[in-house]
Amino acid sequence: MAFGWIDEQARARGRAGLVRTLRPRPAASPLLDLASNDYLGLARHPEVTEGAARAARVWGGGSTGSRLVTGSTELHAELERELADFCGFEAALVFSSGYAANLAAVTALAPHGSLIVSDAGNHASLIDGCRLARGATQVVAHAEPDAVRKALQTHEGTAITVSDTVFSVDGDAAPLAALAAACREHGAGLVVDDAHGLGVLGDGGRGAPYAAGLAGADDVVATVTLSKSLGSQGGAVLGPTRVVEHLVNAARTFIFDTGLAPAAAGAALAALRLLVREPERAARARAVAGELHARLTAAGLEAVRPDAAVVSVRAPSAEDAVRWAAECRAAGLAVGCFRPPSVPDGISRLRLTARADLTAEQIERAVRLIDGTRP
Repeated sequence: MAFGWIDEQARARGRAGLVRTLRPRPAASPLLDLASNDYLGLARHPEVTEGAARAARVWGGGSTGSRLVTGSTELHAELERELADFCGFEAALVFSSGYAANLAAVTALAPHGSLIVSDAGNHASLIDGCRLARGATQVVAHAEPDAVRKALQTHEGTAITVSDTVFSVDGDAAPLAALAAACREHGAGLVVDDAHGLGVLGDGGRGAPYAAGLAGADDVVATVTLSKSLGSQGGAVLGPTRVVEHLVNAARTFIFDTGLAPAAAGAALAALRLLVREPERAARARAVAGELHARLTAAGLEAVRPDAAVVSVRAPSAEDAVRWAAECRAAGLAVGCFRPPSVPDGISRLRLTARADLTAEQIERAVRLIDGTRP
């Protein structure tokens, strides 16, 4: 029977406790949210929602086509200019999602005969970019510049290293300066995904490449998402103008995809301008993450020290993680639940996201509920 194998895979997932289900949320949820990626608390900010509404009124509900046909508006160009300027890069190119931006950057910058050196902890979008690229991929140990250096030594010709700046599972940061140094020793480019760094790290939230002194370098390309700190949707690639022009002509997820909806572009632009005006939001998100870690650790939980706004709490097993997250939800707290195959190390955990708008009382309540429901 066609697709009969799907049933066996479903049964296997059920036996392993790895079934995933959709859970639509209401517009006004009673849960305390430590599960979303709304790091700066901007998704519902009046200026951001008005930016979305205004853009929809002016430009319509959709972009109407690919960016190269009718999908590029003056609003997209405005967002690209301001995003590049804020992050310290020469140019930017906006995509319909951060996933599409990562696929574009990796596939278009790794032609046939090239080498891609990929961190073992990279996000699925970077991994898929490596799989789709025509270059050969070598996966190296997590956050190890010497492993990158060793891999590059074995290859002559075009090469890039790809890495998250902040890894989404444990929230640890990549050693960007050391990675860049290893790449430069061998003439390789560095492509980094700053999805979890933009809005949180760097001066006023300008991102991890800016903090590492790499923004604007001619051998560094960064991707970002507009769906986390900026509270909207979409993604972008930041880098030298010649790289952006190359993507316009060579990146399939740019050429053949419908452009980002105007409402999302308008919301992201409004959030970016708000962050420029209120740079203290970035420091507050980091402070909340530090407070969560300190309180969870003091309670005897195994929490990983955060480098940005993600706080990871280890669970004994996948089943325990699922049960723990469910009991937190029943008590009024939404937390993320990461388990295989989403975690590269096979260790299940709760994943908490610190938000700049969390109060001291909310932090205390969250820690109390997580501690009180532990397996």
